[in-house]
Amino acid sequence: MRTTKINLTKKITALAAITTGLVMLGAGCAPPAPSSGSASGSAASGAATWTSAQGAGGMDALVAEAKKEGTLNVIALPPDWANYGAIISAFTTKYGIKIDSAQPDAASQDEINAADQQKGTDRAPDVFDLGQSVALANTAKFAPYQVSTWSTIPDELKDPSGTWVNDYGGYMSIGYNTAKVPAPTGVKDLLKPEYKGKVALNGDPTQAGAAFSGVVMTSLANGGSADDIQPGIDFFSQLKKAGNFLPTDPTAATIESGQTPLVIDWDYLNAGESAKLSTWKVVVPSDALVGGYYYQAVSKDAPHPAAARLWQEFLYSDEGQNLFLGGGARPVRADDMEKAGTIDKAAYAKLPPVTGSTPTILTTDQTKKAADVLSKEWSKATS
Repeated sequence: MRTTKINLTKKITALAAITTGLVMLGAGCAPPAPSSGSASGSAASGAATWTSAQGAGGMDALVAEAKKEGTLNVIALPPDWANYGAIISAFTTKYGIKIDSAQPDAASQDEINAADQQKGTDRAPDVFDLGQSVALANTAKFAPYQVSTWSTIPDELKDPSGTWVNDYGGYMSIGYNTAKVPAPTGVKDLLKPEYKGKVALNGDPTQAGAAFSGVVMTSLANGGSADDIQPGIDFFSQLKKAGNFLPTDPTAATIESGQTPLVIDWDYLNAGESAKLSTWKVVVPSDALVGGYYYQAVSKDAPHPAAARLWQEFLYSDEGQNLFLGGGARPVRADDMEKAGTIDKAAYAKLPPVTGSTPTILTTDQTKKAADVLSKEWSKATS
């Protein structure tokens, strides 16, 4: 099968709201106690009602108000996840606005919990970066905002009112250290004796989006489908019985030290390790192609509403999108930027090759069904 530059954008259909679902994005942590401080006075200003830069009086007016606020609160953005460390640094350098990055390794539900617990304080999250289920279950907490590049974002990857917008995406992959393990040719190879104690999954699939999609990937490779992930759960049970499953949550430190020599994770996270570890390689299984995007939103209770909206403008600008690309993630505006000649061609060329045709991307109903099965079966399969 030939290698193709598969277009994630054209493979995702518009999604309806979901009332319950899987917690996405990273390993969970308990949110900190609410601050006793009060929210910024700007939350009550007109900035909280702005639905575009035009509504603010133009970009200059938006920038001026954001600088007046002086701070932006973000949460659950690991520096090595989709290049967020560089993105945060670039935003602060460009606008002189301090970014308070809370709980970098938190999960999506932790973001929502923090917003609920810290509502009305100056520590509450201004913006969210969420997995599908958590995002669509909490749209009432989001403020609609349409960035200046709105028309260049595919319709199927944004809410018409701007309540949420997809920001970056990728494919599930297997990252491995060639100095520690042989190169796997497919998912089923991971059951071989040479992978004993070496197969790690990024998080708990009942809580983390990457791990959830990892189970979907292994299900597809073992006769399952988007409607049936039980084969994936059974596969991890087999890995456990064979002694191959490594119950360690992988991090950059565990990868670079050799503690987790093979990791099932998003391709942009695995690819990010290749830049730091020359023996770290990435493969996207052609027989189990799973794709997905994350969701960006402004909190309707943001204590810094102008800075929150300026952050969105930055993320969806050519500069912000290329920074996502620099972290190995596929930016939502990639197609338009490629046509316009504004995409970072060198970074684009470094994306892990993808073999296949149509990636599997779960609908909200399929996600809910899979989450229900995981909640009942995962602990039994891996305990």
